[in-house]
Amino acid sequence: MNLIGLAGWSGAGKTTLLTRVIPHLKAQGLRVSVIKHAHHKFDVDVPGKDSWRHREAGAEEVLVSSAARWALMHELRGHAEPALPELVAKLSPVDLVVVEGYKTEPHRKIEVHRAGNGKPLLFPNDPDIVGIASDVQVETSLPVVHLDDIPAIAAMMQRLAMPIADVLAIGRR
Repeated sequence: MNLIGLAGWSGAGKTTLLTRVIPHLKAQGLRVSVIKHAHHKFDVDVPGKDSWRHREAGAEEVLVSSAARWALMHELRGHAEPALPELVAKLSPVDLVVVEGYKTEPHRKIEVHRAGNGKPLLFPNDPDIVGIASDVQVETSLPVVHLDDIPAIAAMMQRLAMPIADVLAIGRR
Protein backbone atom coordinates (compact mmCIF):
# COMPACT_ATOMS: atom_id res chain seq x y z
CA MET A 1 0.00 0.00 0.00
CA ASN A 2 1.46 3.36 -1.08
CA LEU A 3 0.49 7.00 -0.62
CA ILE A 4 0.96 10.15 -2.71
CA GLY A 5 -0.46 13.59 -2.12
CA LEU A 6 -1.84 16.21 -4.47
CA ALA A 7 -1.18 19.69 -3.14
CA GLY A 8 -1.95 23.10 -4.54
CA TRP A 9 -3.86 26.28 -3.99
CA SER A 10 -7.65 26.27 -4.05
CA GLY A 11 -8.81 26.48 -7.65
CA ALA A 12 -5.75 24.74 -9.08
CA GLY A 13 -7.83 21.75 -10.17
CA LYS A 14 -6.80 19.05 -7.70
CA THR A 15 -10.25 17.45 -7.53
CA THR A 16 -10.79 17.66 -11.29
CA LEU A 17 -7.40 16.09 -11.90
CA LEU A 18 -8.06 13.32 -9.40
CA THR A 19 -11.43 12.48 -10.94
CA ARG A 20 -9.61 12.04 -14.26
CA VAL A 21 -6.69 10.02 -12.85
CA ILE A 22 -8.70 7.56 -10.72
CA PRO A 23 -10.44 5.87 -13.70
CA HIS A 24 -7.05 5.53 -15.42
CA LEU A 25 -5.55 3.84 -12.34
CA LYS A 26 -8.64 1.64 -11.95
CA ALA A 27 -8.31 0.54 -15.60
CA GLN A 28 -4.81 -0.67 -14.69
CA GLY A 29 -6.36 -2.86 -12.01
CA LEU A 30 -5.35 -0.69 -9.06
CA ARG A 31 -7.52 -0.13 -6.01
CA VAL A 32 -7.45 3.55 -5.04
CA SER A 33 -8.68 5.39 -1.95
CA VAL A 34 -8.72 9.14 -1.32
CA ILE A 35 -8.31 11.23 1.80
CA LYS A 36 -9.62 14.76 1.20
CA HIS A 37 -8.83 17.61 3.57
CA ALA A 38 -11.49 20.26 4.09
CA HIS A 39 -10.57 23.65 5.50
CA HIS A 40 -14.05 24.42 6.68
CA LYS A 41 -16.87 22.87 8.60
CA PHE A 42 -18.58 20.39 6.32
CA ASP A 43 -21.30 17.81 6.61
CA VAL A 44 -21.74 14.56 4.73
CA ASP A 45 -25.05 13.91 6.39
CA VAL A 46 -28.46 15.39 5.67
CA PRO A 47 -29.93 17.49 8.49
CA GLY A 48 -33.01 15.85 9.91
CA LYS A 49 -32.08 12.28 8.88
CA ASP A 50 -31.60 9.68 11.62
CA SER A 51 -27.80 9.60 11.47
CA TRP A 52 -27.65 13.41 11.61
CA ARG A 53 -29.97 13.37 14.61
CA HIS A 54 -27.74 10.80 16.35
CA ARG A 55 -24.67 13.03 15.84
CA GLU A 56 -26.55 16.13 16.94
CA ALA A 57 -27.63 14.27 20.08
CA GLY A 58 -23.95 13.80 20.97
CA ALA A 59 -22.86 10.44 19.56
CA GLU A 60 -19.08 10.27 19.16
CA GLU A 61 -19.37 8.13 16.03
CA VAL A 62 -22.23 7.20 13.73
CA LEU A 63 -21.84 4.38 11.24
CA VAL A 64 -24.43 4.26 8.47
CA SER A 65 -24.70 1.09 6.44
CA SER A 66 -26.73 -0.09 3.46
CA ALA A 67 -26.45 -2.69 0.74
CA ALA A 68 -24.62 -0.11 -1.41
CA ARG A 69 -22.10 1.47 1.02
CA TRP A 70 -21.21 2.30 4.56
CA ALA A 71 -19.81 5.47 6.09
CA LEU A 72 -18.37 6.23 9.48
CA MET A 73 -18.65 9.75 10.83
CA HIS A 74 -16.61 10.70 13.87
CA GLU A 75 -17.32 13.93 15.72
CA LEU A 76 -14.25 15.63 17.18
CA ARG A 77 -16.33 17.57 19.70
CA GLY A 78 -13.57 20.09 20.34
CA HIS A 79 -10.63 17.67 20.17
CA ALA A 80 -7.74 18.38 17.79
CA GLU A 81 -8.01 17.41 14.15
CA PRO A 82 -6.24 14.08 13.61
CA ALA A 83 -2.92 14.14 11.76
CA LEU A 84 -2.69 12.40 8.41
CA PRO A 85 -1.02 9.22 9.79
CA GLU A 86 -3.95 8.71 12.18
CA LEU A 87 -6.41 8.93 9.29
CA VAL A 88 -4.36 6.66 7.02
CA ALA A 89 -4.39 3.99 9.73
CA LYS A 90 -8.20 3.90 9.53
CA LEU A 91 -8.29 2.97 5.82
CA SER A 92 -8.80 -0.49 4.39
CA PRO A 93 -5.82 -1.79 2.38
CA VAL A 94 -5.63 -0.61 -1.25
CA ASP A 95 -2.87 -0.22 -3.81
CA LEU A 96 -2.70 3.58 -3.71
CA VAL A 97 -3.98 6.21 -1.29
CA VAL A 98 -4.18 9.70 -2.78
CA VAL A 99 -4.28 12.59 -0.34
CA GLU A 100 -5.90 15.76 -1.64
CA GLY A 101 -4.85 18.72 0.43
CA TYR A 102 -2.89 18.41 3.67
CA LYS A 103 -0.22 20.51 2.02
CA THR A 104 1.58 21.16 5.32
CA GLU A 105 1.79 17.47 6.34
CA PRO A 106 5.15 15.71 5.76
CA HIS A 107 4.39 13.24 2.98
CA ARG A 108 5.35 13.08 -0.70
CA LYS A 109 3.22 15.36 -2.85
CA ILE A 110 2.73 16.28 -6.45
CA GLU A 111 1.97 19.96 -6.81
CA VAL A 112 -1.01 20.81 -9.00
CA HIS A 113 -0.41 24.24 -10.49
CA ARG A 114 -2.59 26.19 -12.89
CA ALA A 115 -1.12 29.47 -14.17
CA GLY A 116 -4.56 31.07 -14.50
CA ASN A 117 -5.05 30.68 -10.78
CA GLY A 118 -2.53 33.50 -10.23
CA LYS A 119 -0.89 31.81 -7.24
CA PRO A 120 2.82 31.13 -6.72
CA LEU A 121 4.29 27.65 -6.93
CA LEU A 122 4.57 25.80 -3.62
CA PHE A 123 7.56 23.59 -4.45
CA PRO A 124 10.36 26.02 -3.76
CA ASN A 125 9.26 26.17 -0.10
CA ASP A 126 8.05 22.58 0.42
CA PRO A 127 10.71 19.85 0.41
CA ASP A 128 7.97 17.18 0.32
CA ILE A 129 6.89 18.16 -3.20
CA VAL A 130 8.46 15.55 -5.49
CA GLY A 131 6.76 16.37 -8.80
CA ILE A 132 4.61 18.96 -10.54
CA ALA A 133 1.53 18.77 -12.75
CA SER A 134 1.00 22.11 -14.46
CA ASP A 135 -0.47 23.75 -17.53
CA VAL A 136 2.77 25.74 -18.07
CA GLN A 137 6.48 24.93 -18.23
CA VAL A 138 8.14 25.04 -14.81
CA GLU A 139 11.88 25.48 -14.34
CA THR A 140 12.92 22.82 -11.84
CA SER A 141 14.85 19.59 -11.53
CA LEU A 142 11.64 17.90 -10.32
CA PRO A 143 9.64 15.83 -12.81
CA VAL A 144 6.98 18.00 -14.50
CA VAL A 145 4.02 16.77 -16.54
CA HIS A 146 1.19 18.62 -18.24
CA LEU A 147 -2.14 18.70 -16.40
CA ASP A 148 -3.87 17.08 -19.38
CA ASP A 149 -1.43 14.15 -19.63
CA ILE A 150 -3.39 11.76 -17.43
CA PRO A 151 -1.29 8.65 -18.20
CA ALA A 152 1.91 10.54 -17.30
CA ILE A 153 0.38 11.90 -14.09
CA ALA A 154 -0.85 8.43 -13.11
CA ALA A 155 2.62 7.00 -13.76
CA MET A 156 4.24 9.81 -11.76
CA MET A 157 1.87 9.20 -8.85
CA GLN A 158 2.73 5.50 -8.76
CA ARG A 159 6.47 6.06 -9.21
CA LEU A 160 6.75 8.73 -6.50
CA ALA A 161 4.32 7.30 -3.94
CA MET A 162 5.71 6.41 -0.53
CA PRO A 163 5.00 3.23 1.41
CA ILE A 164 2.17 3.57 3.92
CA ALA A 165 4.51 2.24 6.62
CA ASP A 166 6.63 5.39 6.16
CA VAL A 167 3.55 7.59 6.57
CA LEU A 168 2.50 5.72 9.71
CA ALA A 169 6.04 6.07 11.10
CA ILE A 170 5.73 9.86 10.81
CA GLY A 171 2.83 9.68 13.26
CA ARG A 172 4.89 7.74 15.79
CA ARG A 173 7.68 10.34 15.98
